[in-house]
Amino acid sequence: MHGGGPPSGDSACPLRTIKRVQFGVLSPDELKRMSVTEGGIKYPETTEGGRPKLGGLMDPRQGVIERTGRCQTCAGNMTECPGHFGHIELAKPVFHVGFLVKTMKVLRCGKNICEGGEEMDNKFGVEQPEGDEDLTKEKGHGGCGRYQPRIRRSGLELYAEWKHVNEDSQEKKILLSPERVHEIFKRISDEECFVLGMEPRYARPEWMIVTVLPVPPLSVRPAVVMQGSARNQDDLTHKLADIVKINNQLRRNEQNGAAAHVIAEDVKLLQFHVATMVDNELPGLPRRLKGKEGRVRGNLMGKRVDFSARTVITPDPNLSIDQVGVPRSIAANMTFAEIVTPFNIDRLQELVRRGNSQYPGAKYIIRDNGDRIDLRFHPKPSGTAHVRWGHCYLQPAANFAQNVHDGTSGSHPALTRAEIQELAMVPRMIVTPQSNRPVMGIVQDTLTAVRKFTKRDVFLERPAILKPRPLWTGKQIFSLIIPGHINCIRTHSTHPDDEDSGPYKHISPGDTKVVVENGELIMGILCKKSLGTSAGSLVHISYLEMGHDITRLFYSNIQTVINNWLLIEGHTIGIGDSIADSKTYQDIQNTIKKAKQDVIEVIEKAHNNELEPTPGNTLRQTFENQVNRILNDARDKTGSSAQKSLSEYNNFKSMVVSGAKGSKINISQVIAVVGQQNVEGKRIPFGFKHRTLPHFIKDDYGPESRGFVENSYLAGLTPTEFFFHAMGGREGLIDTAVKTAETGYIQRRLIKSMESVMVKYDATVRNSINQVVQLRYGEDGLAGESVEFQNLATLKPSNKAFEKKARVVGVLLPPHEFERMREDREVLRVIFPTGDSKVVLPCNLLRMIWNAQKIFHINPRLPSDLHPIKVVEGVKELSKKLVIVNGDDPLSRQAQENATLLFNIHLRSTLCSRRMAEEFRLSGEAFDWLLGEIESKFNQAIAHPGEMVGALAAQSLGEPATQMTLNTFHYAGVSAKNVTLGVPRLKELINISKKPKTPSLTVFLLGQSARDAERAKDILCRLEHTTLRKVTANTAIYYDPNPQSTVVAEDQEWVNVYYEMPDFDVARISPWLLRVELDRKHMTDRKLTMEQIAEKINAGFGDDLNCIFNDDNAEKLVLRIRIMNSDENKMQEVNGTQAEIYTSDIENR
Repeated sequence: MHGGGPPSGDSACPLRTIKRVQFGVLSPDELKRMSVTEGGIKYPETTEGGRPKLGGLMDPRQGVIERTGRCQTCAGNMTECPGHFGHIELAKPVFHVGFLVKTMKVLRCGKNICEGGEEMDNKFGVEQPEGDEDLTKEKGHGGCGRYQPRIRRSGLELYAEWKHVNEDSQEKKILLSPERVHEIFKRISDEECFVLGMEPRYARPEWMIVTVLPVPPLSVRPAVVMQGSARNQDDLTHKLADIVKINNQLRRNEQNGAAAHVIAEDVKLLQFHVATMVDNELPGLPRRLKGKEGRVRGNLMGKRVDFSARTVITPDPNLSIDQVGVPRSIAANMTFAEIVTPFNIDRLQELVRRGNSQYPGAKYIIRDNGDRIDLRFHPKPSGTAHVRWGHCYLQPAANFAQNVHDGTSGSHPALTRAEIQELAMVPRMIVTPQSNRPVMGIVQDTLTAVRKFTKRDVFLERPAILKPRPLWTGKQIFSLIIPGHINCIRTHSTHPDDEDSGPYKHISPGDTKVVVENGELIMGILCKKSLGTSAGSLVHISYLEMGHDITRLFYSNIQTVINNWLLIEGHTIGIGDSIADSKTYQDIQNTIKKAKQDVIEVIEKAHNNELEPTPGNTLRQTFENQVNRILNDARDKTGSSAQKSLSEYNNFKSMVVSGAKGSKINISQVIAVVGQQNVEGKRIPFGFKHRTLPHFIKDDYGPESRGFVENSYLAGLTPTEFFFHAMGGREGLIDTAVKTAETGYIQRRLIKSMESVMVKYDATVRNSINQVVQLRYGEDGLAGESVEFQNLATLKPSNKAFEKKARVVGVLLPPHEFERMREDREVLRVIFPTGDSKVVLPCNLLRMIWNAQKIFHINPRLPSDLHPIKVVEGVKELSKKLVIVNGDDPLSRQAQENATLLFNIHLRSTLCSRRMAEEFRLSGEAFDWLLGEIESKFNQAIAHPGEMVGALAAQSLGEPATQMTLNTFHYAGVSAKNVTLGVPRLKELINISKKPKTPSLTVFLLGQSARDAERAKDILCRLEHTTLRKVTANTAIYYDPNPQSTVVAEDQEWVNVYYEMPDFDVARISPWLLRVELDRKHMTDRKLTMEQIAEKINAGFGDDLNCIFNDDNAEKLVLRIRIMNSDENKMQEVNGTQAEIYTSDIENR
């Protein structure tokens, strides 16, 4: 630590360098030494004769009370004095509510109670058990032979309980007073403290019991002065006054020799007040400290500072993506502290000459001694050397508060600005490592215009055609915008899939295949797929190939050129766009009419008991599912007929096709039919008695009354339809509001748990206390923004096709190349057993080869001069250069192989000698360039040290969570799929919930059972928890006093058989009978017998019940259950209500 250095800014405190932080518990002696109220606070009053009372709760030694006053301890005024702690000496020790659990744990640690507990044991008559020593060794704690009691907590009290072990001992339960615990803890030696995990210099066990209570300074509990002279004291002061009062009362009672129960009550009350001061729902210390508005998060971690502001920003297509528009009046008022150096003195002197009246100018000068010259009042200052002054830059750089004025220390805004510009500027954030794709694309009007602009029939004044007059195509203009020599193949949103196969796959009649070659748009209409946020889009390739700065210009140029063309071309939308032809309207009407008729038929089927329930569903669920399917099919059918009726020039369609706004469903709802409205994934439920609204008859399950809107938005909704539509819409709004708060909190917790995790300079991923999280980031050491999805070409083809593509037949065979590729293929098939060949890897090899072909003007029809052995050797050498894990020990070599395995396999399969010679035809020069390019791109893709990967992971999880719907209803009405989804499920996973709401089990059967439905059902029955309720058809309770002649005539025959030779006392049987009729289908499904059920009931209730049952082959499966009265009251009848309750309870089980 260095000594007190020069004062820093306005503070006179000497500087100290913090070396370490030691946590501990304050001892009573230290609390007294820290306290400024000598003798402690003894009076609950705050003032006496209008002045603050010494020893009272507004002791003038604790801080400044009035603005004009001074502190009696440090002589500082209101702004200088931080406040000083006082203390209250408690008449009796009390538990600290925060340490109660810890206190219990220390008491449970072995011999504490015994060592310090001999007097207590004798006092309460707990005798040491005599006899065999082995017994004490087994049951005791290996110390003095006494039994260790169980420590239990009840509220703010602790109890010790001794169990009954043998005839010499007995059960005891005694209250452990804080005073007693304090005595026990005092007898723990320093050596034992170490064993307990405590450092006796900083935390001894007895210090966890409160004997001296610290009193917070006045600045922590300021009094509010109301009109007049009355002061309203803080809640904490009132609580402290309660503590002082009861403490004084307890002390008086002790001195006067009051009864033990009176003192016990006082101690209890003192304990309560001390506990509620520390931890209380009402305003207290915790409430001030915790939460977003609390002291720590609200005033310490985040506070208001200079050079920091936030604003609502608005989009502007004329600005570059790294700019923010600021009104001149605000820009002229914002300042930025800049240090004068020999390099900028001329520029800054010019700003000072301009002063505050002109923009840009200087607002004030701060001299090296801290004096500030305001240029609004001093137009021409004399000194300019060694000063720092403000000037506003119109750039979105963060500016941090500065308190140091001598220019020698402190982080400067210039440093901060450079940091933000190089690390956090918008162009550098174009591609997200979350899903290795761009996060921003071309949107809205520009996207709609781009689709129009790149059509085949768009011409502008400049030559693509020379006669009859020179014209340029839209594609040619767009080619001027595309940066560098980019190569890219995409498809338009309306591209038909069957065009991609067959001999004519290179021809696109509808111009739906987008080809950009060497920076020229050769063919295709651009849309969201090519210019949006999808991986492999033009924007993505531009960022990877050309860098962030060129991509920034690409965005700006598209918006400038396309938006200016759109101003001339125009884009509008009107009622005409939403009107279809009369034939379409007729089709829509017919479809809705048919759907309504189908629903009526389903309702009639249900009424006539002709509807069969589908597997896993009840009859009602089956009905709802069928109605839903009919109505949804009607909506889809009307929607598709409405789509077909729209022309190519329809403005609705142009927005949907380009991907700028809307979807096909929106079009069909405007033109054809809005469709079924849902609440919680089901049709609108009955809100009134047996109906949704008073407009309908009761028990109407038809489409209209349950929320089917048959009108379109253009036609307008009827009052009832509007009401249902509002219900459906409201749910979405509420869901969004709830979801935002839920997911925001989830994301905060994720970030707090991972915010310190970063890539260190040894390439390991560690947290703030240097614990290793990963030895290499993501196990492959690559950054998320530098990788792309690539196809592993050797994984899927058959052996024959693979051999044809990879094997070279000739004299100069590349040694072992084909064998190596075959081994690679086997490894891949183990790694990807499903055959999924898309994998995330750096360096898009096929695009890099395409780039090489264009740069070196490779003619695909001419043979290559590349020797196969050069290819194999080149790839082998390149593989050695791609290093993720350095080191030559076995572990490092294994880690290196694991990290680069997939990329090396991809490299060998793509750059194999056969493909190089036949498919790519690269020259030797082009091949060398390609290898160098792969090496440099691979090295650029390695994760940088200093990357905060923890926060990145938390944001990558939090962002899609926000997009999740709160409760998903995909499986509405299907009981088998009743699982928790969406945000609630994510919460369960993150909280590692012990009891998930809907626990489910998926069991995969092996061997013969895999395809055997009966076997699967059998295993399900064995695994599934079956209660009596699940197999019960109906139950009834009868008064049946004579079992031999039962009141249920159909049971008479088999009941008589039971009671002819009973094996129990018939007199004990209750006259009340529970008759349970079981469902034969469920019994058969679960392979249960009557005997099994009766056994389970008897095992559960023993002799309390008499359970008899009929044969498994009987027409009805019946269980008859009666209560068995005990011998004492067998002559008395059991109360009917009790029997009914008891039998109902059995029924529920």
